[in-house]
Amino acid sequence: MLVAVAQAQVTPDRTYYGIDRTVPMTVTIPADVKGEASIKLFAPQGAEPTASAPVVAGAVDLAKVFPDFWKLTTNLQYAQLVVGEKKIGSPVVLQPLKNPSVASSDGRRVVFRGNPDGQGMSGVRAYPEKHVLFKTSLGEVKFRLRPDHAPNTCWSMMDLVKGGFYTDIIFHRIVAANGFMAQCGDPTGTGSGGPGFNIDFENSKLPHDFGVLSMARTNDPNTAGSQFFVCFSRSGTSFLDGNYVSYGEAVSGADVIVALTKVETIQDGRENSKPVNPPKLISATLVDAPPFGEGAAPVKPPQAEPAPR
Repeated sequence: MLVAVAQAQVTPDRTYYGIDRTVPMTVTIPADVKGEASIKLFAPQGAEPTASAPVVAGAVDLAKVFPDFWKLTTNLQYAQLVVGEKKIGSPVVLQPLKNPSVASSDGRRVVFRGNPDGQGMSGVRAYPEKHVLFKTSLGEVKFRLRPDHAPNTCWSMMDLVKGGFYTDIIFHRIVAANGFMAQCGDPTGTGSGGPGFNIDFENSKLPHDFGVLSMARTNDPNTAGSQFFVCFSRSGTSFLDGNYVSYGEAVSGADVIVALTKVETIQDGRENSKPVNPPKLISATLVDAPPFGEGAAPVKPPQAEPAPR
């Protein structure tokens, strides 16, 4: 389970809550922070809260302090503890549990049978927001996960990271030409291995761009597992939008991503794809996310140096 977190100031008592039932959580208020405490709900891109309710330290039932809780959470929300004017700890992700629609491919694009964003609602999945820290042989990269775009893909990634899946795995494919991507996540290093399960395709709207994390798959859209790729540019990956599930964005480590673009490669049937000396993903760990709205912005590609005159 991905519930208990040392630094989380609002901690879910469990991961899943059935609809129209209690939503018990525990509020911890640091002794050195003064002021009235409240929990505020935020939409993913919202600057202002969608709802706010006063709380005190100890047990709290979100369904009681927010009488419209089950209406407010039909779309993903973040629950953030605020004391006075200060946001405290990582927010809690409140993901609505909806029945997914089935994706398929018409040979050119991914299409959905039914509502691509799911339908119905049976409850919420609740967990403190996490970032993923990659320690590679080229340096460290930190990714903010985007459950507002691909919640089940993010959840699967966190579960694999927590279980130590991403330990000593090479980047087995790097295509720097046209600013494409670097691929990793296969323990066999061949591009054919995975975690022993697949993830259904999700309707992510996160644009592929420099530093964006996205899932690799076969021609069947519902075959993503553990293999991911890191995008090198918007111009080189924009055609993937809607056809691949983008689910995270780098918030530090731009220099490492640039270093990946410079790795020497050889042709193995796909232009510039096989690294001569493959960089390695040494480990991946979950780290506490900052309070809602206070994290670092996604990294930007370095400015090209001006041509000599």
